[in-house]
Amino acid sequence: MPGNTRIERSAAELYRDDPERADALVWGRRDTLKGAALAAMGLAVGSAIPFARHLPRGVVPAALAQSGAPQFLEMEGKARLILQGERPLNAETPEHLLDDDITPADKFFIRNNGSVPTPAADPRAWKVTVDGEVNTPLELTLGELEARFPLVTLRLQMECGGNGRSGFAPQAAGNQWGNGAISNAEWTGVRLRDVLRAAGLKESAKFTGQHGADTHLSAQGPAISRGMRLDKAMDEDTLIAIRMNGAAIPQMHGAPARLIVPGWPGSLSQKWFTRIELRAAPHTGRGMGGTSYRIPVRPIVPGSRNNGADFVDMESMPVRSVLTSHAHGTRLPAGTRSLDIRGQAWAGDLSVRAVDVSVDFGQSWQAMAVAAPPNRHSWQRWSGRVAFPSDGYFEIWYRATDSNGRMQPHVAANWNPQGYGANPISRVAVLVG
Repeated sequence: MPGNTRIERSAAELYRDDPERADALVWGRRDTLKGAALAAMGLAVGSAIPFARHLPRGVVPAALAQSGAPQFLEMEGKARLILQGERPLNAETPEHLLDDDITPADKFFIRNNGSVPTPAADPRAWKVTVDGEVNTPLELTLGELEARFPLVTLRLQMECGGNGRSGFAPQAAGNQWGNGAISNAEWTGVRLRDVLRAAGLKESAKFTGQHGADTHLSAQGPAISRGMRLDKAMDEDTLIAIRMNGAAIPQMHGAPARLIVPGWPGSLSQKWFTRIELRAAPHTGRGMGGTSYRIPVRPIVPGSRNNGADFVDMESMPVRSVLTSHAHGTRLPAGTRSLDIRGQAWAGDLSVRAVDVSVDFGQSWQAMAVAAPPNRHSWQRWSGRVAFPSDGYFEIWYRATDSNGRMQPHVAANWNPQGYGANPISRVAVLVG
């Protein structure tokens, strides 16, 4: 070929490999898409882009944003989850599989920190200990817990503290979760506060430390042992769960008993639960202190190192939404001009007051209907209809607003080394025709 001939990368490759150069080529000096670049981008996504004039500078179309095809978990009794890691095993639920109001066991995401323990020979004989800053330490079997304390059944959200981590730039450490490290199962168990009160809390009891039977992959000590403020332990929705969706808890999800601490990082919902200690000072177990499940009080430089000395423990999870009626990359018949959509939204200890959707790259937004939760700490169903002016490539952007008025941001905020709290606006690509 002639020496002065240059082969340019595709738009998809360019945005993945060199976003600054991609912006320079795709956008003109007046911040509008150039004709040739617009045609190339349309070719890359497989169709014309009717609202291309509204595509914000620097935003890569969702159809081009994903780098590489995900790996999927192949496990008996589990849906086709996105594999995040094999040692320890971690897998994410694709958003479109979160359409059930009550998350079935097969669609429940997997989050492990170490080795899965051997199943209990007799689940009802499994023992739970309460000690530390209490007047009467307790050691109770699950059979005794069930006989002694009232059972409650609630739909409760449980979300990994790193859910949304892939939204951070630069990349933070840990599994690169999208939005699918979330579940909303129906849990049956006893209120933790009833058990703590039976042990007689001392005035010095201000914090908890939770313990489980799983060990670190190195076989040196526990896989994780976290704690929380006593206020959250005494919340009426914090449970020692013994059943999930009316059946025994699956071994992968913490059988025969686990804590459910809804609305806060899932690492507090100790699997294979064996002991809770009441403490006068914060717990110092594995997964506490430093940058573990902690976020900056003041913004830090993205990508910088930090020992977390001035961080605070992450507590109530931020507002988030998922679209469950249509998978990313859905193709619709030519001539489709409206689409009924739905999804779920949640906001940690708070509730969701609004969900808004855009199909023109955020130029305009349309309010969706948001249902009330069946009980506190359950996610909420949202639904509505969007319109398409023509065939072509569209993106459905969706954002939720919590009961305190905080809305999902356009980009992940408050970068931190271990990637907690990223909850940017989400988007799904749809091709009409």
